[in-house]
Amino acid sequence: MTNTILQYVLYLVILVVLAIPLGNYIGKVMNGERVFLSRILIPCENAMYRLLHVDKEESMGWKKYAACVLLFSGFGFILLFLFHLLQGALPLNPEGLPGTSWHLAFNTTSSFVTNTNWQAYSGESTLSYFTQMMGLTVQNFVSAATGIAVLFVLIRAFTKVQEKGLGNFWVDMTRINLYVMIPICLVITIGLVWQGVPQNFNAYETVTLVEPITLEDGTVITEQIVPMGPAASQIAPKQAGTNGGGFFGVNSAHPLENPTPFSNLLEMISLLLIPVALCFTFGRNIKDKKQGRAIFIAMFFMLVLALGIIAVCEQSATPQLAQNGAVDISMIDQAGGNMEGKETRFGIATSSTWAAFTTAASNGSVNSMHDSYTPLGGMITMLQMQLGEVIFGGVGCGLYGMLAFAILAVFIAGLMVGRTPEYLGKKIEPYEMKMAVMVCLATPVGILIGSGLASLVPEVANSLNNAGAHGFSELLYAYSSAGGNNGSAFAGFNANTVFLNVTIGLVMLFVRFVPMIATLAIAGSLVQKKKVAVSAGTLPTHNALFIGLLIFVVLLVGALSFFPALALGPIAEYFQMLI
Repeated sequence: MTNTILQYVLYLVILVVLAIPLGNYIGKVMNGERVFLSRILIPCENAMYRLLHVDKEESMGWKKYAACVLLFSGFGFILLFLFHLLQGALPLNPEGLPGTSWHLAFNTTSSFVTNTNWQAYSGESTLSYFTQMMGLTVQNFVSAATGIAVLFVLIRAFTKVQEKGLGNFWVDMTRINLYVMIPICLVITIGLVWQGVPQNFNAYETVTLVEPITLEDGTVITEQIVPMGPAASQIAPKQAGTNGGGFFGVNSAHPLENPTPFSNLLEMISLLLIPVALCFTFGRNIKDKKQGRAIFIAMFFMLVLALGIIAVCEQSATPQLAQNGAVDISMIDQAGGNMEGKETRFGIATSSTWAAFTTAASNGSVNSMHDSYTPLGGMITMLQMQLGEVIFGGVGCGLYGMLAFAILAVFIAGLMVGRTPEYLGKKIEPYEMKMAVMVCLATPVGILIGSGLASLVPEVANSLNNAGAHGFSELLYAYSSAGGNNGSAFAGFNANTVFLNVTIGLVMLFVRFVPMIATLAIAGSLVQKKKVAVSAGTLPTHNALFIGLLIFVVLLVGALSFFPALALGPIAEYFQMLI
């Protein structure tokens, strides 16, 4: 037990220790300050501005910035959609895979453009190297960078006084990719290749099995097809950019995508590294590190709480697994607990940590099957997504989502004391509240409407492998994953149908761009306001009281929105388990 606890503590300590200097580095990059890579990258940065005819001194208003976000994402959507449809005629397709159906192309394109990376297909049997590399990997970089760019618009809105300009979208995108995403992903890619992850353009290889397999009909299988491809270069940005799409069907549980304990540690830390770092970037760039630490503590507390519940549930397992004492699920000389759906090479501690990290980060990559988790353990992974991807969340979008909850929290506090609410020296008025509510409620609206409609469609019910509460949990998890910009799945049913591909795709687009535009609108309003002097009546937003209030508001919105749905799924399954 002591070793298990040490594993959890070690993962969290490594994460925070690496995130603090990275947060400082990102803050310098986005302010245009010199960093250790400046000598190499400034000429590249300026060359890109000349090539794209970008005036890096231009500072856009929020509406122009929003238009650039939508146009850039729309162009990427069209290009990736065509890659899927036409991949049979495109190069780098040694297996001769045909183009996908229009509805799968729509779903996958929506998924990667929105940084969700939900996959209703198995990568090695559906997509060519060209589509994976030129389509999905590119979106892994630019969709992540878009979220970070929008976050910095909001940060600038708090620091600027009575202005209109909020930065330049093209400059922000260039700096994020050039100075942050590419260097980090290069290091991760080299580390993964070192550990044995494929990075090539070879055709799939046929190998002889060490132990032949005899099927029930007497057929003896002596060979296996081993997929190849440029995997490492896609896995790196999928983790660092909180994307989560797997190069192979079973994602980071695949031995070629995650072959060793070190590759597992590298991937697991990288999937939360930038979201955690951005909390410290926020404090640095608004010139009040206490505010950044307060947001970090609120997020970190909820992450530790979620991790603790998952770990206890999975280690305790269920009465059914014990089979009335016939099966030893203790931790004596073995992993013990609920090992169903988990890799024996990773065990419960690493699997539970990854599950907590990936659903907190809206990453979606998995090294175990969440469908096999205990009812309450699986519920926590679902709830983290349903809260609006604000427990660190996706790169950029997680923090600006949490800042919307902070605005909501100061508004509630202002009502209690009868003062006009303020946050970071800016008055929070009705317009900001409307936009903040839009940010906070977009996720529940998208998830609940999508899953509610799906539960009424006979085609969806017929595609479920499980009936009753667990079947509903699989369905609810799918839409929670889409609405939480996550991309992981309970699995257990065929998601590659016209209805599910289209509706899940629409939910992903809605929950990505509605909060994003609302955040930019908040920034456009705040940047024009003057700073309010701190007085005796100003609510401190960096102390334990406010941190507690912020956590309460986040959990309250999630509990009120999703408790009825969770009661029909994992909670009902839990009580059925006890009967």
